[in-house]
Amino acid sequence: MTDRAKRYERIKLLLNIGETVLVLLGMIIFIFGGYSIRWRNLTDVYCANPYLRLLIYLAGLGLAFSVISLPVGYIGGYWLEKKYRLSNQTFWSWVWEETKALLVGLVLFIPIILIFYYLLLHTPQTWWLWTALVLFVFSVLMGRLAAQVIFPLFYKFEKLENTEILSRMKTLAQKGGFRLEGIFRFNMSKTTKKANAAFTGLGKSRRIIIGDTLLESFSVDEIEAVFAHEVGHFVHRHLKQGIMTGTLITFFSLYVADYFYERLLSGMGFNGPADPAALPLLFLIISLIAFITTPLSNGLSRRNERQADRYALANGTRPEAFISAMEKLSEMNLSDKEPHPMVAFLFHSHPSISSRIKMARTFIENN
Repeated sequence: MTDRAKRYERIKLLLNIGETVLVLLGMIIFIFGGYSIRWRNLTDVYCANPYLRLLIYLAGLGLAFSVISLPVGYIGGYWLEKKYRLSNQTFWSWVWEETKALLVGLVLFIPIILIFYYLLLHTPQTWWLWTALVLFVFSVLMGRLAAQVIFPLFYKFEKLENTEILSRMKTLAQKGGFRLEGIFRFNMSKTTKKANAAFTGLGKSRRIIIGDTLLESFSVDEIEAVFAHEVGHFVHRHLKQGIMTGTLITFFSLYVADYFYERLLSGMGFNGPADPAALPLLFLIISLIAFITTPLSNGLSRRNERQADRYALANGTRPEAFISAMEKLSEMNLSDKEPHPMVAFLFHSHPSISSRIKMARTFIENN
């Protein structure tokens, strides 16, 4: 299992890195080879409205780069999952889910793109500040609405009815001061054999969601350990912390991007910062900044996961169940228990399974 998991994780990593490199190289060629300006000139001929012209420009850009993304998406999202017997999808069901994700993404992000472009046109000196504020508001709205509006577009959610599990969960919720707005199971098995659970939502939309694959494969003690971990996220306010941290990183990234964007525009033939042809340059700068900020975000996420693990160990009925739950999650999700430290630092938002199990055994020995 270990060698199989390592091969699976290695292929996924190489696909992600390969796609990123190809997209960045394609973006560089598109910008510095003059193709961005040529495409902008072509869209200018057919449309006078700046916002419609922007959407046409971006649509063409998206279609061009889908030549790179679609094959990699197919290999990583469908072929690889089938090869390692992790997927329950047919090819056409996978296509439908990807199409839904694309359509939902367009509905959500086209307004954000248009607001961003309005700010770039009318507040060229401070667009980065207002855009960061808009993204903050958007992240809060998504925190309130995603669990009730977005997720049900992809999965069917039902209130959990197992009385023994609910009794354990209510006890844990009372310990953590967590008001149970809802505990739901969802049909994760419609797409995958993997297992997962999550704490989602803000305020009255706050809920725990647990995949049916996890409920059907884990014992009551193991399910309680997983739930206790999610309560730990609530007790330590990790969701709110994540929104605030993400907002600070967004402010920083957009400020730095604006600094370099202004200095690189001159002499490249662009018609100012709001020129659609210049936007790939801005996106390229933001992508490069993300190489610095993403490992920092992942480091904070790993810290939060360790805090939630410690909470689960301290408040669950059987700490030993945490270890067996980690073992099962590793097996079902085909996770590499001991990834290379550099890979974990750069790409992983969770501590390795081996380090989580080691921490649990130390806790059990000392208590």
